[in-house]
Amino acid sequence: MKTKRQQKILEMVRENTIATQEDLVRELRAAGFTITQATISRDIKELGLVKATTGSKTRYVAPGEKIGGVGQDRLMRVFRDNVWEVEAGDNLVVIKTLPGAAPSVASAIDGAKLPEVLGTVAGDDTIFVAIRSRQQAAGVVRRFTEMQRG
Repeated sequence: MKTKRQQKILEMVRENTIATQEDLVRELRAAGFTITQATISRDIKELGLVKATTGSKTRYVAPGEKIGGVGQDRLMRVFRDNVWEVEAGDNLVVIKTLPGAAPSVASAIDGAKLPEVLGTVAGDDTIFVAIRSRQQAAGVVRRFTEMQRG
């Protein structure tokens, strides 16, 4: 049941504008699922869904999903609007964001499919970005810093 429900959640998020957990509960109930807010909250976390803003609307997106097919443009926009510090240590880049913005910024980094980036881990306001090599980390920091400054 959990697998079917989570597959349905991913389908709904990709095909509809789901802005809140309440929207998701309502849609799942309409699709015949018996669901609670707590279960939805756990599913969102397990599936790695994050909120992203497109235009004036905020909605849940699945990991790696490109908003409007413009990964690089989205990356530049979220950096400019949400990032306040970028630093490197060895092959790890640490990004500080506004509170609550780290998941959206990390999703934008993942969605941009940068060849130097192995992956991201986001908290509430901090992101760890694993870079393929120590040498590439400095270039990534420069690029991210330029995007941050707009």
